[in-house]
Amino acid sequence: MILNMNFKNNKYYFECINCNIQYSADEVQYLCPVCNAENITGLPPKGVLKTIYQYNNIKIDLNFNSLKKTGFIDLLPIKSNISLPFLKTGNTPLYSLTEFEGKKLPFRVYLKDDSHNPTFSFKDRASALVSAYAKEQGLDTIVAASTGNAGSSLAGICASQGQKAIILVPEKAPKAKLTQIVMYGAKIIPVKGNYDDAFDLSVKASEEFGWYNRNTAYNPFTIEGKKSVSFEIYEQMKFDIPDRIFVPVGDGVILSGVYKGFEDLLKLNIIDRIPCIVAIQAKNSDNLVRNIGRQPFEIRKSNTLADSISVDVPRNFYMAKDYLKRYNGETVTVEDDDIIKASLLLAKNAGLFVEPAAATAFAGFLSFYLSGKLLPDSKNTVLLTGSGLKDIDSVQNYIDIPKAILPNISELKKLI
Repeated sequence: MILNMNFKNNKYYFECINCNIQYSADEVQYLCPVCNAENITGLPPKGVLKTIYQYNNIKIDLNFNSLKKTGFIDLLPIKSNISLPFLKTGNTPLYSLTEFEGKKLPFRVYLKDDSHNPTFSFKDRASALVSAYAKEQGLDTIVAASTGNAGSSLAGICASQGQKAIILVPEKAPKAKLTQIVMYGAKIIPVKGNYDDAFDLSVKASEEFGWYNRNTAYNPFTIEGKKSVSFEIYEQMKFDIPDRIFVPVGDGVILSGVYKGFEDLLKLNIIDRIPCIVAIQAKNSDNLVRNIGRQPFEIRKSNTLADSISVDVPRNFYMAKDYLKRYNGETVTVEDDDIIKASLLLAKNAGLFVEPAAATAFAGFLSFYLSGKLLPDSKNTVLLTGSGLKDIDSVQNYIDIPKAILPNISELKKLI
């Protein structure tokens, strides 16, 4: 249904990023019906929907503090914050890193640690909002495809909301994440194949059984949930804008969420510029950044230890590409060895143990640092998206746990 733009009672509406058709928010929408009918199977969908608010109606007597006082409800696609889970999602720490490897850094570095979310990952921001919307719409079953984090996130959030979660996962997903899903009481369904196979099956299941689908780059509200990190960064940096934000990228939804948060503030005249956002992918899973500026779209099989960003088909490619081009974003790829090294260095220098996908962002930061791309006195934020306890197997070959010793000083002296 095309939106009547003179109808001002709608708090928000959807706009297709490809054909620009606008849709009313009266019905549950996933992808643009027009563009989705033309999508080629196995390629990123072009008709992803963007959530647009009536910014002119919000601007009256507006500032950031007034937005925060109401829980940013004017910029959320739900009726009330009461619908959100009681678990404390978001408002995660922003740490300042002043020294690295014994040297004082010539610029400012801030580490946004989203492992403090209820299920220890950034994905809780999206799950919380999707769950709240489903609650208001009377939808009690939510399905998602996941390599682990989105699934464990949805499972935990649904457990707190009294909702049923059904999670489809690739059979090789990390055991720690699968354990979380089961412990939260969700229905877990391992799928022979990769994330994209699980994704396609979850969409078919939504159509068959009427389940509400949480999938990223399919449900537009995942972006709306993830954008909250931008509001927090802006406030935690004392209402300043970073020069660069380093973001790990798989399907491009976290990247788009970070952009969308700052874009909302820009449209409300609260900020006057968008930070430079750096999209970082594993070199062996670079299907998003590699395809920017090239035709036709080329898919290469992903093979990276950073399972959370191991994606063959980056389903939010077109929105992410548009944001990067419009706001002069940057891209970089890093090897798996760089990711593990970054994880080890971050843990030893900052006391933060993060999973490989999060370490990818820090590896991207280190790449810029070592190549001299970061100007003195610049402000840089690194988005750390999940706890290292999510995937301890990835670092086992890089750590050395000594054998047990006899309980005496002479034996102890051999190890110290």
